[in-house]
Amino acid sequence: MVKLLLVEDDANLCYIIRGGLEDMIGGYEVTTAADGEEGLKIWKEQHPDVIVSDIEMPVMDGYEMVKRIRELDGDIPILFTSGRVSPKDVVKGYELGVNNYIKKPFLAEELDAHIGALLKLKQGVSAKNESETYRIGESYVFDAAHAILRYLVSGVEKTLTEREAGLLKMLCVKMGEVVKREVILSTFWEKEDDYFASRSLDVFVTRLRKLLIEDEKVQIKTLKGVGISLVCLP
Repeated sequence: MVKLLLVEDDANLCYIIRGGLEDMIGGYEVTTAADGEEGLKIWKEQHPDVIVSDIEMPVMDGYEMVKRIRELDGDIPILFTSGRVSPKDVVKGYELGVNNYIKKPFLAEELDAHIGALLKLKQGVSAKNESETYRIGESYVFDAAHAILRYLVSGVEKTLTEREAGLLKMLCVKMGEVVKREVILSTFWEKEDDYFASRSLDVFVTRLRKLLIEDEKVQIKTLKGVGISLVCLP
């Protein structure tokens, strides 16, 4: 049974989504919240498996809720449901830590497919062998099994999201080599030719660069139209 937190201020839509997942699809236990503040409270109390949230809501919007959750939890899959599809809105969500978007209106089967993909991605990261550690240059150690990046100079550790960890591992495995964009997109996004998936990849690359910024010899390079590589300069 998947414990799902649905954060949606439209009561009618909330009822339809909940019924679609629990009654039509099955396998879901849905708890609802009418705004981000209530959603944040329920998340802390009930520890759901996945969060599905609207963006524009009273009291606290989806952006602020996700921001606060990601300060404490980089692991739980979060999906935004919204009619807002501008690149600016999409990028903002991904930068805050949202894992994926689904555009309203949608069918219960479509939402179920998105949720299933996110949970499989999470399970893939969690199932990694604990010995999967990678030395990145002279300054970093990446524990892929626990999605932790450690800066050796200060000892500071940062927890990565599932997709950040998966992408960084792929680059570590192919250290110094160019990993093709289509390979990355088909691995971590549902539609490798989707515009938003491609734009999302660029956002995640930027986020990884920021995580590795303390060592100028560690670089993530982009070969336009071809792929991405992790390089450690001598």
